[in-house]
Amino acid sequence: MATETLPTVIQPRQPKGGFANEPFTDFKAHENARKMKAALELVAGQLGREYDLVIGGHRYKTKGKIRSVNPSRPAQVVGVHQKAEAGQAPQAMEAALGAYKHWSRTPVETRAALLLHAAAIIRERKFEFCAWLTYEVGKNWAEADADVGETIDFLEYYAREALRLAKAKPSIQYPGERNELLYIPLGVGAVIPPWNFPFAIMAGMTAASIVAGNTVILKPSSDSPTIAARFVEVLEEAGMPGGVVNFCPGSGATFGNAIVEHPRTRFIAFTGSKAVGLEIHERAAKTQPGQIWIKRTILEMGGKDSILVCADADLDAAVDGVVASAFGFSGQKCSACSRAIVEAPLYDVFLERLRERVTKLTVGDAAANPNMGPVVNKAAHESMLRYIEIGSKAGRLIAGGHAVETEAGGYFVEPTVFADVAPDAVIAQEEIFGPVLAVIKVRSFEEGLKVANNTEYGLTGAIYSSDREKLDRARHEFHVGNLYLNRKCTGAMVGAHPFGGFNMSGTDSKAGGPDYMLLFTQAKSVAERL
Repeated sequence: MATETLPTVIQPRQPKGGFANEPFTDFKAHENARKMKAALELVAGQLGREYDLVIGGHRYKTKGKIRSVNPSRPAQVVGVHQKAEAGQAPQAMEAALGAYKHWSRTPVETRAALLLHAAAIIRERKFEFCAWLTYEVGKNWAEADADVGETIDFLEYYAREALRLAKAKPSIQYPGERNELLYIPLGVGAVIPPWNFPFAIMAGMTAASIVAGNTVILKPSSDSPTIAARFVEVLEEAGMPGGVVNFCPGSGATFGNAIVEHPRTRFIAFTGSKAVGLEIHERAAKTQPGQIWIKRTILEMGGKDSILVCADADLDAAVDGVVASAFGFSGQKCSACSRAIVEAPLYDVFLERLRERVTKLTVGDAAANPNMGPVVNKAAHESMLRYIEIGSKAGRLIAGGHAVETEAGGYFVEPTVFADVAPDAVIAQEEIFGPVLAVIKVRSFEEGLKVANNTEYGLTGAIYSSDREKLDRARHEFHVGNLYLNRKCTGAMVGAHPFGGFNMSGTDSKAGGPDYMLLFTQAKSVAERL
């Protein structure tokens, strides 16, 4: 599709009604379970397809390939993708710059309509996209459904936010002037999403970029390029002009670095590890020849998240919250609880209840919908086993502790819990990103709060207590970007829980909140004398 013309399919329109979160699917209902099984069968017939680079609306093949595999069954290829190299970076940049000339001047109503149309397509095919997530990254049905629902939420929410921002006005009108405040796009951005929310985070960063009028070079994770390719197909079906989103899977060390360092790159939106995020930040900070702006980095870099369980907590609610937060999607969430900090009077009974709950969790092929599927790849599997070995020297093993062997050779690890862990132990400080939980005993609420704040991260946290004074103190002193009182520390909802953290957790981007669109725009004040 040429970048010079806009397709007629994008009809400017206002969203219907206010924003509301997409409802979760009840898979206990027979009809929904039937639809999910049918979607898994449908998608199984499409596995192994080859996908091209998409640059400027044209498709290209490369000599190098990326093979995405099912972590439940590593011999099963989900998708074969072209591998963009550093040499493709100038081509992708030129395509994005060419599209930017027209897209940046496209009415915001038209850009928002693209997101709304894409949301409608995904909603209609929700079970199909759930199946792709199950095969490509090993999400069970509920986790996949939450990922797809959040994708729809981001598209719907950012469309409305872009329309709201377009109506912004200065706080006063100066006498004798007409004053305007315009939020204009930045330019070409690099979007580098993670594999753990390969639909929602990838689509959210991309959607916010383009609805603001920017164009994008999208470099998905090599563990999850297929769902990104399917999303680009949705955008094309919804009427996206060529060059607005350029789909370029590739190595971070080659293509990724080339895009980050390119002098015409205006911003980088990244979600992933602290190490990679800091490297991107450093590379982006170095001014290149011909560069005339300071590159903006929008970084979400992980966490070491704690749930503080006070002696006056509702025990059952606390145990349920810790288990859900620690082992949902096998702990592969930057928001996951990897530390339970428990006051001494409740400690022993909490451990017993926790052990009982964890030993009942099922582990297996994600398509069969167990409580826990695999970890994402062989390297993650090996990393988990190394941390379990380290944990065996740092605490008392009360559940799990082993790999789970299957005939298909999937990357499965038991949900693992270590008790009596010191607050400064390796497994209490480093982001593990897997199903390994450290339980730390503290003598008081004050000590617990101190331990909760003793890492370099500050993403999510939770506290269980029936004491209003403790909850109020946590509100002010528990130093995280997303704090939850008497509920789990995962499951941020678009609109209700703007998401992003402090310290080494990133730039506190607050995705899914009213401030997020500001990161993809620049404010221009215009004053006209009357």
